[in-house]
Amino acid sequence: MKPGVSATPGSDPVATAASEVIGGPRGRYAAQRSLPWVVVAALLSALAAVPVGLGILIRVPCIRSGWVGTEQFWNACYADLPGTYRDAGVRGGLAAYLQGGAGAPTTGQPPLTGLVLTTVASLVPDQSQLPQALRDPARVKWFFALWAVLLTVALLVTIWLVAASVRPSFAAAHVALSPVVALTLFLSADLLGVALATAGMVAWGRRRLVLAGVLLGLATSARSYPVLIVVAIGLLALRAGRLPEFGRTIGCAALVFGAVLSGLFVLNPAAARSAYQGWASAGPGYGSPWLLPQLGGHPLPDGVVTGLAVAGWVLAVLVGSVLALAVRRRPTVAEVSLVMVAVVLVTGKSFPVQSSLWLVPLVALCALPWRDHLLWAGAEALNFVAVWLVIAATTVPDRGLPNSWYSFFAMVRLTAVGWLVVAVWLRARARLPRREDAAEPDELAGVLAREPDRLQVRFS
Repeated sequence: MKPGVSATPGSDPVATAASEVIGGPRGRYAAQRSLPWVVVAALLSALAAVPVGLGILIRVPCIRSGWVGTEQFWNACYADLPGTYRDAGVRGGLAAYLQGGAGAPTTGQPPLTGLVLTTVASLVPDQSQLPQALRDPARVKWFFALWAVLLTVALLVTIWLVAASVRPSFAAAHVALSPVVALTLFLSADLLGVALATAGMVAWGRRRLVLAGVLLGLATSARSYPVLIVVAIGLLALRAGRLPEFGRTIGCAALVFGAVLSGLFVLNPAAARSAYQGWASAGPGYGSPWLLPQLGGHPLPDGVVTGLAVAGWVLAVLVGSVLALAVRRRPTVAEVSLVMVAVVLVTGKSFPVQSSLWLVPLVALCALPWRDHLLWAGAEALNFVAVWLVIAATTVPDRGLPNSWYSFFAMVRLTAVGWLVVAVWLRARARLPRREDAAEPDELAGVLAREPDRLQVRFS
């Protein structure tokens, strides 16, 4: 498949082969009609039961045990959510979280995510009728079950948003059927921020500038990476000379983020700053290339790791600027966003397995070929198993995975994410210069659609 060609069930060889399971691609007589995106979204929502079911099935051993002991690592069924309920103080619910004062609980999560975590914890039944030995495991299971429902709804919303915003709509199958979703959907609350970020991009594409700012501001208060999506939109607006419209969006985003952060800070200052203080003081974590020297016996100082992570953000902005301003034809919002997010992920202090969810809607919005998606997903699957086995090896060294093998699988994963960047870059670079009668290739361009370039950087 040539760069720039969208991956449809009829043109992508991987999608064509996989479609045989449900009857194969449409025939030549039906192919002249494209299915409405609503029908496509409904079909993909039904098919999403496959990764959702696999995600639950993976965690059955932990559901039975209540996520206790090291077996959750040996069985690769670990999830952050039960540990957050048990250890981060959210079991007191939203009232305890917002009361502030000394000893008020903190989640170590960004403000909006912490609020939602504690809100869901408030819905967990009391279970006081059970013996003490069974009470806490039952509450943990309830908390996980409630989050499983919420995350499934967020996945369906993301599928519908992508199907409504990308051509062909079947590219939303990258979200509905992604192996990465099956592995990581129920691990953490990350999909909350992913869904909000996707909604913000769609609102920008629909020229709803204020709504886009509100959604992107909420997304940034749930995860930090949507800042890069805002920067990507700003770079493309700079090229098209539409900075005033972008100013409305970024202004609303800043106001919303500031309102969420400051509101929580007034009530529970420790919770409001815990995620950002924790990041600043943390050393390298699993998935990060900066952990590999430590595994080899030569750890980097925490200050150096922080500097490298900050440099990664700067590098992401520089790389995104080159892509947005220098290629012959203006790239899409999703392309620039994916490149910048990927650079931050592979240079960050940690790259936990659930962070790969950030890339899934961007892969769909870029309509990358399934070959590229599955190569990346295969590397994610290898790393998914490796990280739990190397953590388990801290308790039973002769049974777990050696550090050297974990380092190998971590590098394979980083390379696979780098390949996504290369694939997107080649597609954007191969796109022909815009003609006056040419269709706008970016469904998320919004006010930038069909606008001539006002600024373009050329390298001699």
